[in-house]
Formats: sequence, C-alpha cells, structure tokens
Amino acid sequence: MQKKQELETMTKKLAPLSLAMVAVLAGCSMIPAYERPAAPVPTGYTAASAQPGAPLPSWRSYFSEPRLQQLIEIALDHNRDLRIASLNVEQARAQFQVRRAAQYPAVGLAANASRAPASGSGDLTNSFSVGLAVTAWELDFFGRIASLKEQALAQYLASEEGRNAAQVSLISAVANGWLTLLADEQLLELSRRTLTTREESVRLTKLRLDSGAASELDYRQAESLTQAARATLAQQQRQRALDENALALLLGQPLPEDMRASLTRSDLRAAPSMQTVPAGLPSDLLAQRPDIRQAEQQLVAANANIGAARAAFFPRIALTAQAGTASGELSGLFKNGSWGFTLAPSLLLPLFDAGANQANLDSAQVGRKLAVAQYEKAIQTAFREVSDALASQSTLTEQLDAQTKQAEAEAIRLNLADLRYKNGVASYLDLLDAQRSLFSTQQGVVQVRLGQLQNQVTLFKALGGGWDAETGQASKAP
Repeated sequence: MQKKQELETMTKKLAPLSLAMVAVLAGCSMIPAYERPAAPVPTGYTAASAQPGAPLPSWRSYFSEPRLQQLIEIALDHNRDLRIASLNVEQARAQFQVRRAAQYPAVGLAANASRAPASGSGDLTNSFSVGLAVTAWELDFFGRIASLKEQALAQYLASEEGRNAAQVSLISAVANGWLTLLADEQLLELSRRTLTTREESVRLTKLRLDSGAASELDYRQAESLTQAARATLAQQQRQRALDENALALLLGQPLPEDMRASLTRSDLRAAPSMQTVPAGLPSDLLAQRPDIRQAEQQLVAANANIGAARAAFFPRIALTAQAGTASGELSGLFKNGSWGFTLAPSLLLPLFDAGANQANLDSAQVGRKLAVAQYEKAIQTAFREVSDALASQSTLTEQLDAQTKQAEAEAIRLNLADLRYKNGVASYLDLLDAQRSLFSTQQGVVQVRLGQLQNQVTLFKALGGGWDAETGQASKAP
C-alpha cells in the first residue's frame, strides 16, 4: 500500500515535467526553413497569350468520344503501372505511420523470471515480475524523430503526386493509342482502295498489251506499282496489329470485342476535335502539374533529412520504465504490497564516431541540392513541353490545310493524266507518277491529322490536366 502511495506521489511530481517535455519537443526543430526555389523559366509563353489561373477541363469533358472514355475507364481500373503507383502510395503511407508512431512510447506487457545467488550467502533466490513496460522510448528533445516523420510525410505526399502523374500519362497514352488505331484504319482503307485501283489498272494494261495498244514497259510499270501498294498494305496491317497490342497493354486487358468491331467502321475523320485549353501562366504549372509537385515534395523531404542529420550531433535521451508487481515467489504476485515501478532514463552523447555524423549531414545537404536541381529541371521540362505544344498548334493547322489542298490538286492531276494517256497525249509513266503522288499525299493528310489531334492530347497532358477531375485529389496524410 505504501508503494502505491509513493507511485501516486511520484506521478503527480512528474506531471509538470512531462508537460514541459512535450512543450520542448514541440518547439525544437533542426529542419532548415523551407523556401520554394524560384521558377527558372520565363514569365510567359512566346507561342500564345496566357490566361492567369485558367482552369483545365476534366478528362471526361476534354475527351468527349464515348468509346475513348470507355477505354480510359478500363485503363484506370486495370493498368498495372497505375496499380503499382497506387500500391507505392499505400506503402509510403504505412512508412509515415511508422515514423509518426516513434514519437510516442510503446507500452507492452512484460513478464520476467530470474534465479541467481544471493549476495553474501550464496543461496539461490527467485525473482518474478509482471507489469506494463516502456522500453527505450527516445525523448525527442532535438527533433530527430520529428524530422524523420516530416521526411516520411513528404515522401508519402510525393508518392501520391507520382501516382497522379502516372494517371496523367496513362490517360494521354490511351488517347494517343486510340487515335493511332483510327489513323491505322484510315490508312488501311486508303491502301485497300489504292490496291484495288492499281489491280484494275494492271488488268486494263494487260488487255492493251495483248491488243498491241500498250508496251510491255507500261505493263511492268503498272505491275510494279501494284506490288508496291500490296507491300504497303501488308506493312500497315502489321503496324495496326502492333498498335492494338500496345493499347491492350495500356488497358491491362484485350480490346473489347464490340470496340474492335466498331473500329473497322471508323477512321480519323470521325474523331471529334478537342476543346481549346487555356495555357495559363508558367506559374500555374506549379499547381497543375503533379510531377512538379512530386519534385517539390521530394525537396521538402530532403530538407527535413537535414534536420535529422543535425539532431544526430546532440544527446539522445531514452526512457525505460516498468510498473507492475514483483515477488520472490511466483505465488506472491498480485498480492498486496507487491506493486511497484522502475524508471530508468539514459543519455547518450556522441563524442567520437569517426566523422559519421558529419558525413551524414554533408550527404543530407548535397541531397537537398540534388532535389533543388531536380525540381528546377521538372519546371523547365514542363515549360518546354507546353511551349512545344503551343508552337505546334498553329503550324499543324496550316500544314493540314496545305496538305489537304495538295491532295485535292493531286486527285485532279491524276484525272487529267488518265485522260491524256487514254488520248495518247501523255505517256503511261506520267499516269503512274500521278498515282504515286496522290497515294503519298493522301497518306500525308492522315499523318498530319493524327499529329494535330495528338498535339492536343500532348498540350492537355503538359498543362497537368486529367489527374483530379474524376478520381478526386489525393487525400493528405493526417
């Protein structure tokens, strides 16, 4: 009973000290004050006027084609890279919780039994104890554990931003893959139509050769051009299969059968144009691009690591305590008068470590410099991607317009060359040249149209769109 009263008295005396320790722990930190580095890019884009704070549309409103929306949803549910990124977030969250738990004492049930000779007499004595124990709880006076917790928190937030960046890349990759398949279908249709026309040309040339109205040279030239069209068709069929396999990898499963069937009835001309997205100011990228935010969180983590390295130069104070019952006989446990407690603080001041602490601090400081460089590079890369996409917008539009008009001119030229050949005014070589030129120009129209649509996807991705509109911004750690 007396020990119990002593325990209560000691607890009352330690209460103010505990409050003072908590206050010291809350106010002491070795982490350098964080300042966001200045963005190493110009204040505006040269290719377009910027709109401050302009919001980006969600990926659902930007990619309005229903089939493409369905494919993006499938990819978000089944893509393995995105799943890995999400699991990395969960792992980083758990690691943060481990660091946070280190700030609090771990209480466990301790049971001990020992048998040793008594001092002086040499008789063997027994000792039994059962109670609650706190083992080597570090009192974080100098903020080492708090710094490690802040580092783990920043790494957790960085992993969330990495997951968001992976989602942006996945959405844009699926959109580009879908557009590529539509372009493949249009090119296949063009090649089949061209091959049919050239096979008919070979048949007519053979009839003219048999009747003496054409030379064997004309026939061989027509046959050569036909085989070239057949080779182009085989190449495009192979590329079509490869592009579908690439899209299936992004989806995490094969292309749905209804989607595969609908592709044969579609081409790039049916793809709707995407809405114009506001470029905003370069500073908007800091808030919109998840990869930039990821780099900044990694910088915050490196900054917190310096605090932990600094705190390692100061003493570590640990507390071991146990409260329970003890007795020399097992049957005496839990009886009156057997209750008690032990309190054992310890202090370790580093005196000589062969320069290990200084090396850790130097490494942490260099790590922060690396994080600053990576953060600045992420900003510069984002600025270039946006500038490139903006610069390509107007030129691709002009190129498509010119390419379309060239294809129309080549179609007229082919009709005229065919009339001239049939009337004996021009050689068959002129007709073949017109056919080759028209086929090549028509292919160019498809490629430029594909480039124009994919550039719109690239601009949406470069501005940071597509990561939080549907899934919601990742929740922050408590």
